[in-house]
Amino acid sequence: MNTIYLASPFFSEGQNDRVNKVVSLLRENATIQSDGIFIPSEHQHEDLEFGSFKWQVATYNSDVRQVRKANAVVAILDYQMEETAENEPDSGTIFEIGLAWQAGVPVILVQFDADKKLNLMLAQSYTALFNGAADIENLKDYDFNAMPQRYIDKEVF
Repeated sequence: MNTIYLASPFFSEGQNDRVNKVVSLLRENATIQSDGIFIPSEHQHEDLEFGSFKWQVATYNSDVRQVRKANAVVAILDYQMEETAENEPDSGTIFEIGLAWQAGVPVILVQFDADKKLNLMLAQSYTALFNGAADIENLKDYDFNAMPQRYIDKEVF
């Protein structure tokens, strides 16, 4: 069974709603270990002062380790979907995508706003893209064993 690192912003109610939706779909997927989804917001090192240097080091090292050992990184691109029309991805999520790609870990992109363009570098580095609310439902049936390429011809920026 496969393990997943979920790269995503989790700083607002809308972002957390999207995280919860994706986690729910992934847990329905028969090719994913149901307790093998690493959700960074659930691993915040509560024993350390939030934002302190020790907290930063612990969080960074934990997240990097988990990205490298995952069978796939599922990345939610929608960041400030409720606040801005640009809705560019979160910089931490972008870092995790790049780290996964460099480590040879397949990247599965999830974009709730189907009308948004993709950054050229993201458009050339993913294994599969689930684009729009209806398409995201297909995460529950995606074969994380075979990880077939699932490209969508999207406008890039």
